[in-house]
Amino acid sequence: MTGSPGRLDRRLGPTGAVAVGASAMIGSGLFVVLGPAVAAAGDAVLLALAIAALVAGCNAHSTARLARLHPVSGGTYVYGRERLGPGWGHLAGWAFVIGKISSCAVMALAVGTYAWPEHQRPVALAVVALVTLVNLRGVEKSAVAGIAILGLVLAVVLTSVVLMLGAPGAVARPAEVGTDARGVLQAAGLLFFAFAGYARLATLGEEVRDPVRTIPLAIAVAVVLVVAVYAVCTVALLHALGTDRLAASARPFVTGLRAAGHGDAVPVVIGAAALAAAGALLSLVLGVSRTVLAMARDGHLPRRLAAVDPRHRVPRAAEIAVAVVVATTVLLGDLATSVAFSSFCVLVYYAVANCAALTIPSSPVSRVVAGTGLAGCVVLAALLPWTTAVVALVVLATGAASFRVRTGAWT
Repeated sequence: MTGSPGRLDRRLGPTGAVAVGASAMIGSGLFVVLGPAVAAAGDAVLLALAIAALVAGCNAHSTARLARLHPVSGGTYVYGRERLGPGWGHLAGWAFVIGKISSCAVMALAVGTYAWPEHQRPVALAVVALVTLVNLRGVEKSAVAGIAILGLVLAVVLTSVVLMLGAPGAVARPAEVGTDARGVLQAAGLLFFAFAGYARLATLGEEVRDPVRTIPLAIAVAVVLVVAVYAVCTVALLHALGTDRLAASARPFVTGLRAAGHGDAVPVVIGAAALAAAGALLSLVLGVSRTVLAMARDGHLPRRLAAVDPRHRVPRAAEIAVAVVVATTVLLGDLATSVAFSSFCVLVYYAVANCAALTIPSSPVSRVVAGTGLAGCVVLAALLPWTTAVVALVVLATGAASFRVRTGAWT
């Protein structure tokens, strides 16, 4: 199927859509943020996980409703523009692009950390280049790669869970990591970084077959699947390591398998972790480039970024531009700070989505869900590390001010 020169083709079906969202969430959460989340929440990390899942579920519900009405590329950038005004759309798009570029750098660095720690950044740069080449071949190629990666990673992760739960648990002792309400909510904000993968589905709205049905279904399936995987993995890791050792571990599955007496499985887990992060990067770059495409079409970014490759039907210029910026961030960035920065920006993005959903005539239940999602986004963003939050606010304010100066309007 070939569309008009400036449009993308609807080539992605339900299975591919689920794979795009789930592979991003699994790669982000299991191998990057579990340790910092436990360090913040202590023994209450499962409560933090439930809070993050609740906020993510509310956001997913709002996103799915909006996607039915606006099944084109751009996600909340489009929803905010159409339902709240161009300024809000620009803010959402700006938050998504800068937040997800930070996420891309995190995933690339995670591959380097697991695969070859002594050469983390060169490996990360190589992975960015490889992912870009795959994405330039077309969205269906990316989906096929996502399905293969997701299946393999889930098999390794669930096998690791069985091995850890089958071994004697960590010796019970008073945890040194404290638990308080602020720590639990901060952990929920960090864990939200992992749950934001379904945003890729909304940003791919122009490339999904039957988007009115497929996008909401894929979002629901991906979120339920990932919440279940996170929960069983967290229980298994707490069983094998205890709170303190899990909080201190940069590679929790590696540490957990060794503690359970299965060190021979560590190389397989390292490979799966690197592959999961690469799969997350694959779908992240897809989503960011499509938002860049939508913003370029509207003149908020250079219009040359809106060009669509006539052969593979992908936004080639946007893909390459995103890859260059991600590579620069890899060279300059820090993994832990980038996670918090990304979480803050994406929470702002979903706050706009929930505001947009509140403008849709709907049942009281849907309005309560959108209101809960909005409140959750605001609270979790406010309780992230304040230094990172201040930097993110400055960057977001700069983007908003540039729009105001350029257009002379907001709505």
